[in-house]
This record gives sequence, structure tokens and C-alpha cells, in this order.
Amino acid sequence: MTDIPTAAAYLADLTRRIGALFWANAEAIAAAAVAVERTARQDGLVYVFGTGHSHILAEEAHYRAGGLALTVPILSAVTMLHDGSVASTAFERIPGMVAPVLARYPIGAKDMLIIASNSGVNAAIIEAAEIGRAAGATIVAITSLAYSSQAAQGRPRLADLADVVLDNGAPPGDAVMALPDSELRTGPVSTSIGAALLNAVFAEVAARLQAEGGNAPIYRSANMPGAKEINAGLVAQYRPRNPHL
Repeated sequence: MTDIPTAAAYLADLTRRIGALFWANAEAIAAAAVAVERTARQDGLVYVFGTGHSHILAEEAHYRAGGLALTVPILSAVTMLHDGSVASTAFERIPGMVAPVLARYPIGAKDMLIIASNSGVNAAIIEAAEIGRAAGATIVAITSLAYSSQAAQGRPRLADLADVVLDNGAPPGDAVMALPDSELRTGPVSTSIGAALLNAVFAEVAARLQAEGGNAPIYRSANMPGAKEINAGLVAQYRPRNPHL
């Protein structure tokens, strides 16, 4: 067998963490599912926002095979990595930076705002939660309670502003594998765990919507039978309110 002990240990650690998610988050997953289902029945939208690598969860939810069509990613180059990762890391810490970004998205009382942030303390994340709350939206956080508790140092935490908190269980610093003879660590876990939590909630909601008589608004993978027609109908329905379709 190929000798890859660190890779094997990392995957074992990640598997253990994902396997424990339900028991650690059962009540929060249930509460998030109720909120998403309510949003769907009110013809609201589920906005998803994150900065840095956490923005990946917004893209994960967007136009996703098997995903809910009522999700809208909040995407802006200044909060992402592709136009300058060093700059985006600076921008997400600047007070007032996120308000013009969110102004593009008319978040209201029928809507939800899911915010992903592992550390849960940067200015953009805190202000996004405050803007969402002021608009009357339900706020769901995907964050690390351990990391944010350590990083806060008296500052507000995303977890304190959210109606529902999904704890990814990641350690401070995110990376879980120690390197020999070094203080460095490798093997981040927050993205994989965050995506699992997000899709667990959406899968629960899709099943509930389908079970109660309506067709759940689910995208089909483009190479599956009937996908073109199904997806075209959902795009026509949501494109007027989703600038990224």
C-alpha cells in the first residue's frame, strides 16, 4: 500500500468531524431547516455570504445540481480571492466596506441570510449580520465557536448576532494536522464541513417541500435527462431576483 500517513490521518480526522456534525448540531440544523422552509413558502430568498475562502459556500449553494433554486450568492470581487487575496483579506477587516456590496441585494423580512465565517469576527461579517437583522431577515451563521471565542478578544462575534448557529467544530486556525518539528499546521477543514452543513439543511428542506405536495425547486445536473427543461423553468422563475443567473 502507498505510504501516505499524513493524507490518511487528515481524511480520517475530517471523516470523524463530519460524522459528528449531526449530533453536535441537530437542534441548529432543525431550526435552520424550519427557517429555510418558511422562507420558501413565503416566496423569499436564501442569501448566502462569506468572505475569503468562506465565500466558496455561497458559490456551493448557487445553481447547484441537487440544490435549492431560491438561493442567491452574495458575490463581490473585493470579498473574494481571485482579484487579489491579500487585498481581500484587508478589505474584510475595514468597517463600512460591506454595506455597498449588500446594497445590490434587496434582502427583506421574508428572506434569510446565511453567513459563513470560520473566525466569525471580521468587520464585513459582523456588519453583514447587522444589515440583515435590520432588514428583518433570519440570520444563520456557519462558524467555529471555538475559533471565534478565541479570536474575539472583546469584539462582537457572528455567533452572537445570528438566530441560528451551525458550529463547524473547526479548531482555532482551521488546520488540524501538526507538522513534525514545527509549530506549523496543515489540513484545513472548515470549507468541507461548512459545505456539508449547508447541504444537509437544504436536503432536509427539499425533502419536506416535496413530501408536502409541491415540486421542490431543485436544479438537476445538466447531463441528466430532463435537466434542460427543469433548469430553464427555475432560471426563468428566479432570474429576476438573482443577479448571478
